Amino acid sequence: MSITASMVKELRERTGAGMMECKKALVETSGDLDAAAEALRTSGQAKADKKAGRVAADGRVIVSRDGSKAVIAEVNSETDFVAKDENFVGFAEAVAKAALASGTSDVSALAAADIGDGRSVEEARTDLVTKVGENISVRRISIVDNSGPIGFYTHGARIGAIVALDGGDEELARDIAMHVAAINPSCIDESGVSADILEREKRIFSEQAAESGKPAEIIEKMIAGRIAKFLKEITLVGQTFVKDDKVSVGALLKTNNASVSSFVRFEVGEGIEKKADNFVEEVMAQVNSASS
Repeated sequence: MSITASMVKELRERTGAGMMECKKALVETSGDLDAAAEALRTSGQAKADKKAGRVAADGRVIVSRDGSKAVIAEVNSETDFVAKDENFVGFAEAVAKAALASGTSDVSALAAADIGDGRSVEEARTDLVTKVGENISVRRISIVDNSGPIGFYTHGARIGAIVALDGGDEELARDIAMHVAAINPSCIDESGVSADILEREKRIFSEQAAESGKPAEIIEKMIAGRIAKFLKEITLVGQTFVKDDKVSVGALLKTNNASVSSFVRFEVGEGIEKKADNFVEEVMAQVNSASS
């Protein structure tokens, strides 16, 4: 059977695979578009499995909202170049919407969810790996459901935050989300600080204060003061508001008769150990390999 340009074009639109790959698949399946698409998907899964071990520490953070629910998702690629690709951006946005529609923040469960075009999230991910040639992963998802105000803020595509309030309004919620994105508090207030962290800081401060040679009662006051300062620095309500250095976030909330119910903040690649590649050495290694 003769393979026409229109057949290749249709298969490319369906699968996102390269022109030569589409033509080869059509030849091997005698022009059967469905069989060719399935063959390309199988091939794509094999390629995706092969790339799965490669570190994907770049990517995008996407925030989406629908009524009382908001979702934040981190989708990773290997490079910033692919993270800016329109196909990757579209996939990341579709993942966030699929999470909202399904109501799940479980990445494994979301893999089987409909991404909106008849494919599952995993099928769309596999197709994208084939198209861009990099490992792509849906790393994490968090859904915030709140009957009160919800605010979110993204700094470019690398940092995102969602804040849920009890009281206040959406503008205040967005301002607090901006603060969370910029300053990265550990928790809402002192109740969220673990006993282990407090004990560790007290031990460090005690050792430092003991070297001063001051009386025990003075040392106790020094330790108490340093712990109080430490708590202000790491808790949301204790931090100085990013848009007004004359007021704390806690004071701002109190003025507006509001409190923070929850917040979540994602930053692309945080906690992922990145491999330090030498691009020049990698290229030379390939040149030497090809010439030998």
